Amino acid sequence: MKYIVCEKPGEFILKEKEAPKRKSGEALLKIKKVGICGTDLHAYGGNQAFFTYPRILGHELASEVLEIDANDKGIKAGDKVVVMPYISCGTCIACSNGKTNCCTNIKVLGVHTDGGMQEQITVPANILLPANNLSDNEMAIVEPLAIGAHAVKRADIKPGETVAVVGCGPIGIGIMKLAQIAGAKVIAIDMNEQRLAYAKEKIGVDYIVKAGDTAINAISEITNGDLCTAVFDASGNKFALEACPSYMAHGGRFVLVGLSKGELTYNHPAVHAKEMTLMCSRNATTEDFEHVISVLNQFPTDSFITHAVEFTDMIANFDSWLKPETGVIKATVSFN
Repeated sequence: MKYIVCEKPGEFILKEKEAPKRKSGEALLKIKKVGICGTDLHAYGGNQAFFTYPRILGHELASEVLEIDANDKGIKAGDKVVVMPYISCGTCIACSNGKTNCCTNIKVLGVHTDGGMQEQITVPANILLPANNLSDNEMAIVEPLAIGAHAVKRADIKPGETVAVVGCGPIGIGIMKLAQIAGAKVIAIDMNEQRLAYAKEKIGVDYIVKAGDTAINAISEITNGDLCTAVFDASGNKFALEACPSYMAHGGRFVLVGLSKGELTYNHPAVHAKEMTLMCSRNATTEDFEHVISVLNQFPTDSFITHAVEFTDMIANFDSWLKPETGVIKATVSFN
């Protein structure tokens, strides 16, 4: 079978190998579609944290079951399934407390272990969710939206709150829609005017603000000086991350969703005066995936997926997806 491996930063190679054989407790899957995410782009660019090469990328997966043992979810051969790509140990302190998303021994498909950019893959059967009611496109975007769902859950958003989401990439867009579904008014913040327009026109955010020195003035005007009770960073950009507390109301929450590799600096008196709650949001849980699947009919999947290519054309197109001017929000790779 064919697969694509990222041998080192900036280099993909199309190769062939024997199809995998399933062990007890595993499922053998046929990959139908793979979503390309920021992790894949950063891995290719050589600036992804917690990453080693060579690696088969791909963890946003639409798949069909080829083989599986009897299981309590009733999943059988021929079923469509969403893959929750976080393999947790089940025994560490985090897992024991129900936080499998930040397991101390976590292995993420396509990051710590090989992912789905291959025609077939074996995975533990317990990370599958039934998805016969979803299209391939919908299955391929459940995982990034689940990351947004986890962040919104972490922030404990209540109806009527005004929240800011910094970064109109796929994760940020997911947070915006899911915060709206939770009842919040949403301010989208980004430097890219095309993505701001998408957030306004397709996601339906209440306000858009261009990032920069004047962003705080615009947010203050929108909120009558109160600022935002929750601020999410989905950019991972150092300057954005360090600016976010200034957008936050006194008593507010700051949720770090995007990942930065460097150090961050905050003025302690400024954040202390606001009694800021600082929290990180990593990956997602089964409940987050199930929530996304239940509300996916409210999400504009067709406009969200802006670029789609066949598996054999991925290498030729991947470099273009790194360029903002190509207008990529979400790219997908299909297998015949």
